[in-house]
Amino acid sequence: MPNHNIFTFDNLSLHEYDSDAELIPLMTPEDEAEMYNEELPPSLAILPLRNTVLFPGVVIPISAGRDKSIKLINDANAAGKTIGVVAQKNEEDEDPTKNDIHTVGTVAKILRVLKMPDGNITVILQGKKRFQIDAVTAEKPYLMAMVKEVEEKRPSQHDSEFLAIIDSIKELAIQIIKESPNIPTEATFAIRNIESQSFLINFVSSNMNLTVKEKQDLLAMNALKERALETLRYMNVELQKLELKNDIQSKVRFDLDQQQREYFLHQQMKTIQEELGGVSHDQEIEEMKLKAKGKKWDDKTRKQFDKELAKMQRMNPQAPDFGIQRNYLELLLELPWGDYSKDNFDLKRAQKILDRDHFGLDDVKKRIVEHLAVLKLRNDMKSPIICLTGPPGVGKTSIGKSIAEALGRQYVRISLGGLRDEAEIRGHRKTYIGAMPGRIIQSLKKAGTSNPVFVLDEIDKLSVSNQGDPSSALLEVLDPEQNNDFYDNFVEMGYDLSKVMFIATSNNMATIQPALRDRMEVIKMSGYTIEEKVEIARQHLFPKQLKEHGLQPKDLTASKKILEKIIEGYTRESGVRGLEAKIAQVIRGAAKSIAMDEPYNVKLTEEDVVNALGTPKMERDKYENNDVAGVVTGLAWTTVGGDILFIESLISKGKGTMTLTGNLGTVMKESATIALEYIKANAELLGIDPEILPKYNIHIHIPEGATPKDGPSAGIAMLTSLVSLLTQRKVKKHLAMTGEITLRGKVLPVGGIKEKILAAKRANIKEIVLSKENQRDIDEINDEYLAGLKFHYVTEMSEVIKVALTADKVKNAKVLN
Repeated sequence: MPNHNIFTFDNLSLHEYDSDAELIPLMTPEDEAEMYNEELPPSLAILPLRNTVLFPGVVIPISAGRDKSIKLINDANAAGKTIGVVAQKNEEDEDPTKNDIHTVGTVAKILRVLKMPDGNITVILQGKKRFQIDAVTAEKPYLMAMVKEVEEKRPSQHDSEFLAIIDSIKELAIQIIKESPNIPTEATFAIRNIESQSFLINFVSSNMNLTVKEKQDLLAMNALKERALETLRYMNVELQKLELKNDIQSKVRFDLDQQQREYFLHQQMKTIQEELGGVSHDQEIEEMKLKAKGKKWDDKTRKQFDKELAKMQRMNPQAPDFGIQRNYLELLLELPWGDYSKDNFDLKRAQKILDRDHFGLDDVKKRIVEHLAVLKLRNDMKSPIICLTGPPGVGKTSIGKSIAEALGRQYVRISLGGLRDEAEIRGHRKTYIGAMPGRIIQSLKKAGTSNPVFVLDEIDKLSVSNQGDPSSALLEVLDPEQNNDFYDNFVEMGYDLSKVMFIATSNNMATIQPALRDRMEVIKMSGYTIEEKVEIARQHLFPKQLKEHGLQPKDLTASKKILEKIIEGYTRESGVRGLEAKIAQVIRGAAKSIAMDEPYNVKLTEEDVVNALGTPKMERDKYENNDVAGVVTGLAWTTVGGDILFIESLISKGKGTMTLTGNLGTVMKESATIALEYIKANAELLGIDPEILPKYNIHIHIPEGATPKDGPSAGIAMLTSLVSLLTQRKVKKHLAMTGEITLRGKVLPVGGIKEKILAAKRANIKEIVLSKENQRDIDEINDEYLAGLKFHYVTEMSEVIKVALTADKVKNAKVLN
């Protein structure tokens, strides 16, 4: 027989004695047939029960404390595990005799014996079948009796009245479970899944809240139908009692309404907070009212605050929205409404600060000083939106700190790189859990004034996603005509940003959407010349790195020549970020020697630099030579500054085809096609035999194929390369060029001139060919950048050939025929 779960009504619990036992079914008809077919022993040890009756098929726990009972259980558990269980007539009897027990009992099988800490024993018993005592044969060490089986009169399987009684028992049992608050609902599963009719009757009889005598009377009934009918009667009484009890309780229950409940809970919370030394809800409200009195709010803002404060006062502190409401009111109190720092209009001092912190950058400094001058004269000018654009490492971000110090304003910076959620700018709506204001408002709260210098770093790296377009959200922030009433979704009111001095930075203006770009005044920050980098390293980078590495200026020095060696041999950049890293690397070597008490050179030598940084790595970007036909130096603009590139061409016997390699974009390929078509159309003027062109294949290659290259700037360089190849004439020494070409033979201007000029100087270029229209760009460049350079301004492609090519042939010139 399997072990089963047992549900009890009277002790209101669901016991499980076997973790592997299933709740349903409790007993199948097969189990019941097997149980009734077991033979009854002629003699049984009798275990008297004080306050319960065991029914066939039912599993119950019995606590045995009497010595006789403990011995009986131990002996039976060691032998056949079968005993007889009989209810006592009087539960007060400690040592019942044959006259103190009922004559009808149940054969039980011991399922498990548990020893308790107090010395008692708990035994799990399962009823098998009923028996009747014929004679008690022994009373010591425990009761022994001769027994005989009691036959059970079962109705036929087609007795409709009996089947109806069984259905009623199930329904009433389920109803009793539902009505009783103390009975677990799992019991309904046990009732519904009992398949055996007799076991259902026994199970319900065992678990009803009846006296021992009533249960014994049910057990003693031989007719199953009679026992079922009596069980149903008891169940109806039990149900009526439950319904009456529930009805009385519902009538006398004092039902607190929601407001009263919240009031009592709030009062308890207030008391607890006061006991813990915290601030109560009312104290918090009063503190907010006190802070609000000193705020410089207009009537609209003050009305909004009073309205939201009254709303918070009515809210339950345990409500989910309470935290958001408190955060909102605290934000209104902490924002610097109408608080402005006083601007310092000492223009000479401002110029000194800008010159102290940044070497060069004259255009930027000039624009800042001009703005301060106008602001000083009018004192009501709206702050302009400045966008500093240029390659990395040229000082775009750091100049914001200098401007803030020069103005005497607070400095705030947020990085926009990778920002893709519009709520980061405009904030979240208060209806969301975890809502917060946008980063503009948060930064103003942190600054404590409404007119800080606000740096919007990397504005060109904003991205778009399904959370919105942050760059479009910035339109209102950066428009001087709109930002005097900037609307943040969390604040839900306009905030004046017109006095904030916004400074945006970017590497590439092309990636900024046109509407946003139109709202900013763009100031280009090109790279530095070698001379400027030497001064920056000497005045700023070297002292800074000495301090960061724990060294004093007397511990290590570097001459301009050494700094120039580091710049030319180990860096190729427009800015100075890579240079600073190389200087730090050199200083680390000296710091190691000092820490280990090793000898070192206080004055850095070239050998020290090579030991720290290795062999110079940047010689490949230098101008090479003009001994090979078809090799021309071009100038290019990249997002990290200017650079030079070599255009190589080669000719071989073939059918007049042209091949382009080097990871070139569409525009560069078109430039090469235009150059070749121009040469075909003007071959005789260029000194080229037109008959040879269909006989030779041309291959144009631009090295560093791993780097994508595109743009029209290489047009005249490709033209020069092809003419040099086809005529085998030399290209001038130390010459570079940039410009767009057309089929008409015109040379058009290109951009990025200053960056390209700096790249040419780094590469030891002496002469540069440009479009005539680019002369205005050269005129805007400081003369010190142009020192040592000679410019050739052209309008026609034929002029480029005259300037770029010499009359001399290259060594080992090919004969083309």
